Amino acid sequence: MSSSSQGRIKPLSATPVLPIACLLAVGMIFGLTYGLSAPLFTLELFDRGYGAQIIAANAMMHAVGVLSVAPFLPRIAAHFGPRRPLVLALGVIASVLVLLPVVPSIWFWFPLRLALGCATEILLILSESWLNQITADQTRTRTMGLYSSMLSLGFALGPLILAVAGRHGFTPYAISAGFVLTALVLVCMPWMHAPALKRATHSGLWRYITLAPIAIGITLLMAMLEAAGSSFLTLYAIRNGWTEQAATLLLSVMLLGAITLQFPLGWLGDRMNRRHLMIGLGVASCLGALLWPLGITHQPWAYVLLFVWDGLFAAIYTLAMSVVGSRFSGGDLVSIYATTSVAWGLGAFIGPEMAGTAIDISRHGLPYFVSLACGLFTLLPIFLRKSA
Repeated sequence: MSSSSQGRIKPLSATPVLPIACLLAVGMIFGLTYGLSAPLFTLELFDRGYGAQIIAANAMMHAVGVLSVAPFLPRIAAHFGPRRPLVLALGVIASVLVLLPVVPSIWFWFPLRLALGCATEILLILSESWLNQITADQTRTRTMGLYSSMLSLGFALGPLILAVAGRHGFTPYAISAGFVLTALVLVCMPWMHAPALKRATHSGLWRYITLAPIAIGITLLMAMLEAAGSSFLTLYAIRNGWTEQAATLLLSVMLLGAITLQFPLGWLGDRMNRRHLMIGLGVASCLGALLWPLGITHQPWAYVLLFVWDGLFAAIYTLAMSVVGSRFSGGDLVSIYATTSVAWGLGAFIGPEMAGTAIDISRHGLPYFVSLACGLFTLLPIFLRKSA
């Protein structure tokens, strides 16, 4: 990544607390929407006799939505600012959640999931870039760690709502829509003043791959594994003798690890070499996934193992995004996030397919796939020493 002064963001003397709190709430809604919809679609399709390939195809619709909106987000943000697109996206998510339990056929879930992909990606890019711009440099990694924790909290809330309220009937959708509408009201508050966006230095998104290859690489990996895990972790546990409720709670416990460990690892990232920390976390994620087949046979150990594993893995993304936020601002920052969203869409598109194939090939194909993906990513910070 270029370290020239052209793209650097100046440290802020103070961090606005209320806008940050509202943007953290928006981040939680992103996680909640994905964390609710992925296991819901998977279990419903599984109950109706559909196999891994149909489940993967449905999960891919989320990625199609991401890829369809991502290239236009820099222009949308420059023209309208981040606030109005966020309000629109939250309205779309609330509407889709209300429609899901009443549509007459599961084939309507495909376009609805595409709409969720578009709307949730707007939430992710615009809220995270907005937050990065208004955060003081001295506390950037910790603040982005809190944001990642809220993402994970939302991911955990989705399966938790399904486990407590059940996935049949209107109740889980109404609860989730209530959270979404609360976030919409917060974004409309008068203290939500969006920063002015400067024009991006480069006109094409692909130029930003060379500026932030590690950040884009971890986004690709994160999307692959989150899409694969959300769609197949519960199924992996069920195939290894778990009940549906215990398997759903396993996904929530795993995500709670990311919630708990992000701030302390962010604190550590503000005080040591971030590249070295990313390499260490990448190696730990690679080796930790190889322990899943042992842990899955003992439920208490599986909960502990996945709690720690996801906390370490999620921190890699936090570290990469804090480096990007410290070096870029304005239109360049939004363009980098838009490029990462393309990577996210690609990862979410291929992740379920690769995981579905792996789980069909081997009983423990899912953890082997996760370990291989983490190991390949770790090569990036090892060899690209001057990039971020």
